[in-house]
Amino acid sequence: LGLRFPEEYGGRGLGWSEEVVAMSELGVLGGSLPCLYSLVSIVGEALHVFGTPEQKDRWLRPALEGKLTVAEALTEPRGGSDFFGATTTARRDGDVYVLNGQKRFIVGAEGADYFLVYARTNPDASSRESLSAFIVEKGPEVEVQHVYGLLGTRGGGAGRVYFRDVCVPRENLIGREHGGAELFYQMMIPERMTSAAGALGAARAALEIAARYSNQRKAFGQKIRAFEGVSFKVAESITLLD
Repeated sequence: LGLRFPEEYGGRGLGWSEEVVAMSELGVLGGSLPCLYSLVSIVGEALHVFGTPEQKDRWLRPALEGKLTVAEALTEPRGGSDFFGATTTARRDGDVYVLNGQKRFIVGAEGADYFLVYARTNPDASSRESLSAFIVEKGPEVEVQHVYGLLGTRGGGAGRVYFRDVCVPRENLIGREHGGAELFYQMMIPERMTSAAGALGAARAALEIAARYSNQRKAFGQKIRAFEGVSFKVAESITLLD
C-alpha cells in the first residue's frame, strides 16, 4: 500500500511508474483488488496534498500501513458521479458539521473504517464554491447497505451509505471550507491512473484466457486458432493492449 507516498507516513517513496505496474498486476488477479487498492491512492492523495500534519498522522499513516480501511463517498442516487450535482449537505453548527444525505455504489463501503465524503456546505454559492470534503468515521449514524448482484468486481464491497445527522468535528474538514472542487480535481489524477492500470491488467488476463482456449478448442478437426476469424481477433487484441 502507498507505493508513491512518502516514507514518513508509511509509504515507499516510489513514483507513478511503480504504482501503475503494481495496479496492472493486481488487475490480472481480478477487478476487485485494484478497485480496493485504488481507494488508498485516491483518499491518500486528498490527505497528503490537503491534509494537516495531524490529519495525516490520524488517517493517512494507518491507511498506508493497512490498519484502517478507507472509501471515497462521491456517487449519489440522483446525480451519479456528477460531483457538482451532490445533494448531501453539511450544516455548520458550532465546532461540528451536521451531515445528511446518501451515497450509492461506494466501493469498499462494506469494510471501510472511514469515508472521504463530499457534501454541500454553502447551497447559495456557485457549484465550484459550494462543496467541502470531510473525513467521516463509521459510527451509529452512518448506515451501510451492501449492494448485491453487480455485474463485476463483486469483491469490492460496494454499498449504499446513509448519513443521518452525523456530527462531524470541524477538524475533519479536509482543505478549506467550500474548497471541495480543488480537492476533487486533484483526486481525479490517482482515480484515473489507477483505474486505467487495473483495467489493463484485467484485459491482459482476459486475453491470455482467450488465447489459451483457442489453442485447446477444436472445430472441424482443427484448433480454432487456425481460423482467421479467431486468430486475427487475438492478434489485434494483443496489438491494442501493447
